[in-house]
Amino acid sequence: MNGILYCRTLRYLKFKQIIYQIRIRIIKPKWHTYAFRGKSLRFSLAPPINKWSCLKEDGHFSFLNQQSVFKGWDNPYYGPLWSYCLNGMDWLLQKDMTFEKGSWWMDCFVKTLSQNRVGLEPYPLSLRGINWIKFIILHQNDIDAEKRKLWDDALYSQYHFLERKLEFHLLGNHLLENAFSLYMAAIYFQDQRMYRRAIKLLRQELLEQILPDGAHYEQSVMYHCLLLDRLLDVYNLSTHNINFEHQEEDIGILRTYAIRMLGHLEEMLYQDQTYPLFNDAAQKMAPLPHDLFEYARRLGLCWQICPLKESGYRKMFNRNMEVFLDVGNIMATYQPGHTHADTFTYELRIKGCPFVVDTGVSTYDKTERRLWERGTSAHNTVTIQGKNSSEVWSGFRVAHRAKVKLFKELSHEIQAAHDGFGVLGIHTRSFRLNVGCFHVVDEISTNLEAQNYIHFAPNIRLVSYSKEQIVTNRAIIQMKGVSEIRVSETQLATEYNRYEPGILLQMNFQKKMEYKIYTYVNYEDFVFDR
Repeated sequence: MNGILYCRTLRYLKFKQIIYQIRIRIIKPKWHTYAFRGKSLRFSLAPPINKWSCLKEDGHFSFLNQQSVFKGWDNPYYGPLWSYCLNGMDWLLQKDMTFEKGSWWMDCFVKTLSQNRVGLEPYPLSLRGINWIKFIILHQNDIDAEKRKLWDDALYSQYHFLERKLEFHLLGNHLLENAFSLYMAAIYFQDQRMYRRAIKLLRQELLEQILPDGAHYEQSVMYHCLLLDRLLDVYNLSTHNINFEHQEEDIGILRTYAIRMLGHLEEMLYQDQTYPLFNDAAQKMAPLPHDLFEYARRLGLCWQICPLKESGYRKMFNRNMEVFLDVGNIMATYQPGHTHADTFTYELRIKGCPFVVDTGVSTYDKTERRLWERGTSAHNTVTIQGKNSSEVWSGFRVAHRAKVKLFKELSHEIQAAHDGFGVLGIHTRSFRLNVGCFHVVDEISTNLEAQNYIHFAPNIRLVSYSKEQIVTNRAIIQMKGVSEIRVSETQLATEYNRYEPGILLQMNFQKKMEYKIYTYVNYEDFVFDR
C-alpha cells in the first residue's frame, strides 16, 4: 500500500526536487570554518518585532507548550520542531532579552557549533542567521571588537555552509526562508557575490510562492505571518543600508510583495484580529497580526485589503456572523506538507464569538493524532464512508488530491463541487449567509452514506438535539435529510500540545442534506427550559 501511496505522491513533485532528493543522499557537505576578512560595519535598523518569550528566568526553554532545562543544542528534547525552535533562536529578540544574556547564549552556541547536527540543518540555520544579525545590529554599541570578530566568523562560516545546503529538495517555505536569510547575510557582510545569488533566489521564490491575492501558497495564515515577518526584516535591513547596484530596484520588489501580503492578512482576520486555523496553523507561534501591521507602519508601508481569490479562501460577514470558507485546491502542489484534507470546511463566529471552529493542529509528530488532525473528519465538512477528501498520510504527505470546481460565487452565496472521493461520489456544497442565518446544503452524487461534521467551540453547550434541530447556548441549528445524528466529545487544539474540550456533531445522510444556523437576537440573555 505504501508503494502505491508513494507513487501517487511523487507524481506531483518537481523534477528539480527529485534530483536534489537524490543529491542530498549522496553529497554530504562538510563543515569548514571561515574567517570573515571584511570590515565589521555599523548598520541602521528600525525596531523589529519582539518575539514570544521562550527563555524563562530559571534558564528553562519553553516551546510548543513543552518546557525543559537546557541540555545541549543537539539534544532530541521533544522532537524536531522543538529543537528547531531552540536552534532558530527567535528568543534572542524576546522583550526581556538583555545584551549580557543574549551574548552568553551566542557564545555558548559558537563553542559547539561544528558538532551541532540540528543547528546546522538549513532551516534553523536560516532563522538563526536572521536573528543573530538583528541582535548584533541592535546591540552594536555594546559589542567589543573581539566578540564581534568571533560572531562574524561564526556567522560567515554558517552562511558558507548554508549556500551548499539550500533546500531545493523541499522548496516551499523552507527555501524561501533560506533566501531571506542569505539576502540579509549578503547585506551584513557586504558580499556582492552572495547578494547576486540571494536576490535571484528571493525574486524567484516570491514570484512562485506569493499568490496574486497576497497569500502564501501553502495556505496557512500562521506560516503567512511567519514569512511576512521575515520579508519585513529583509525590507527593513535593505532600505536602511543601501550599498549594492540595483538594490533600490530590488527594494521596490520587496515592497510590492510586502504590501500584497499585508493586504491578504488583513482580509483573513476576524474582527478581534485573530485568524482561522485552516491547515497547519496554531496560536502563539507566529507574530501577531497587530504587531506585523505596526512593524510595517514603522517601515513606512501602506496597503489595502486584497480580495480573496487564488488562495481558495472566501469570507462572508454581516452584523451577526463572520464566516471563513475553504473552497480552493491545494496550491503548493509539490509541497503540500502543511495541507489538510479540509475541502469545503469553514469557521463561523456569531457576534464576534467562536461557534463552529477548526480543530487546529497540536503536533507535527507522526502519530494517530496528527493523521486525524489532517483528515476530513477533523474539519467542518463531509466524508463519504469515512474517506478523506484528499489522501493525507504520514506526517506531511498528500497523494490523491481533491479538485474543486466553482459554480456560483457571490458576496453572500457560493456553490462548488469536488471529486476527492473518486468513485464514491462527487460532493457539492453551497453556502449562503443571510442576516440571521447561515445556510449549508450538501449533495452527494451516489447513494452511499455520507457523514457531515460540525466542531463546536469549547464554550458551546448543547441544550437539546434531534435529527431535526440542535439547540445550543449560542444558536439553533435546523436540519433536513439527516438519517442519524451522533454527539461526542472531542479535543480542540488552538496551540501545539494544548487541548480544550469541545463537542463534535456527526450527521449521517444519503444524497442530500441541509442545515441552517440561526442566531438568537440576544443570546446572552436567552433562558432555556431545563
